[in-house]
Amino acid sequence: MALGLPKHRVEVHAYDPEWPGLFAEEATRLKQALGNWALAIEHVGSTSVPGLDSKPIIDISIAIEDFDEAFETIPTMAELGYMFRGELGIPRRHFFILGRPRTHHVHMNEATSLDLRWQIAFRDYLRSHPDVAEEYRSLKLRLAGEFPTDLTSYSSGKSEFIANVLHLASSEQDQS
Repeated sequence: MALGLPKHRVEVHAYDPEWPGLFAEEATRLKQALGNWALAIEHVGSTSVPGLDSKPIIDISIAIEDFDEAFETIPTMAELGYMFRGELGIPRRHFFILGRPRTHHVHMNEATSLDLRWQIAFRDYLRSHPDVAEEYRSLKLRLAGEFPTDLTSYSSGKSEFIANVLHLASSEQDQS
């Protein structure tokens, strides 16, 4: 299956078992280039949940020590082909895209950031609750059908579901 999605297109593809390997390859490339800047590199987003249909874009989270100092990584990321998009609506997150069509998104957050914790909590909850992952898959397919060229509406349509899952994940974590 091809990786990548043209700009202004919303398409949800069947899960591809090659996605984890594609993440691993890119994570290795990023770690080699960024060295100690990358405290941790995680596969996040729907492509990180086995069996979950997704937009065919690999989401990668990179934990960094300091947001302001990490501006120094922008030239290195550019050498790897990534385009810097600023915070893109999430404070203190460096966001990068790779490919035309887009194949990878990198979310670079401080290791203590709420955004990073949410990305991992959401992924882990879906991985451990296949019934909830199935609900999410159905929602994404419906929204992609309704909004095939409107990423904002597609994303907004998922917001309440994501918030509910994060609440469930938080409640579950509080009980452990």
